[in-house]
Amino acid sequence: MKVFITGGSGFVGREIIHQLLAQNHEVRALVRQADSLENIAEIETVIGDTTQPESLNDKLAGCAAVIHLVGIIREFRGRGISFDQRHRQSTQNVLQAAQEQGVQRYLQMSANGTRENAVSGYHHTKWQAEELVRQSMLDWTIFRPSLIFGPQDMFVNMLAQLIKALPVTPVMGDGQYLLQPVHVSDVAQSFVAALNKPETRGKTYACCGPETFSYNQILDLIGKALGLSRVRKIHQPLCLMKPLVGLLQAIPLFPMTSDQLQMLLEGNVCKDNHWVDDFALELTEFAAGIQAYLK
Repeated sequence: MKVFITGGSGFVGREIIHQLLAQNHEVRALVRQADSLENIAEIETVIGDTTQPESLNDKLAGCAAVIHLVGIIREFRGRGISFDQRHRQSTQNVLQAAQEQGVQRYLQMSANGTRENAVSGYHHTKWQAEELVRQSMLDWTIFRPSLIFGPQDMFVNMLAQLIKALPVTPVMGDGQYLLQPVHVSDVAQSFVAALNKPETRGKTYACCGPETFSYNQILDLIGKALGLSRVRKIHQPLCLMKPLVGLLQAIPLFPMTSDQLQMLLEGNVCKDNHWVDDFALELTEFAAGIQAYLK
């Protein structure tokens, strides 16, 4: 099957491409720059931008399915980068291109926690994008992963760097908020498998790992993977940190935004993980998974 993929140069996208090729699918990847995926010789790349609908003209022709992964975790409005643009508008443009160019199968990357009344702009615009998918006439499947970990991830590697660099690791609030991290290979496996699973059409899947941890426990497990006997933590009062984050988030190098803090405190666990059964997955445990790339 020839598959059109957006966001293929990202952390999850590269893993999906590798698994698509391993299953003998053909891949056409939309890239902004010609050299974005030059190290993967087996794929076809086309230049375009999901925020510019005219750049998608004829780019999907001949493909049997679309995998739409484009998304951002942080806005930079001064540079014209917003959640609405990258989530809702991009999805609208790709859906329209798929419908006009005769591609019926459509897989959407969303996020666990996405809901209509979400507080964070990230989750709210992901919901708006989902609504566009559900209203389309395509054979769609939506995936909502929890925190994704694996080689080259941002979250675990960033925390590992902090733990190694600082004598005491800062924690927002009490650190008891819960996370259910899922390995990138497991998420990618379900995207690829869905292409040949007609029974998954019209379904939305929350995608979480096999274990739930508090943020404090996540730090301890990362420390253990780094060979440390203990991770010393300092818990920052939220009454002080929320206004501070709101003040400093406009600085691009500041590592957190109010939106990200809101989502962290909400936690990230799955109420329903029937995704595992529908795709017959054997999920990667967090401790073993991070040990493989942090050691």
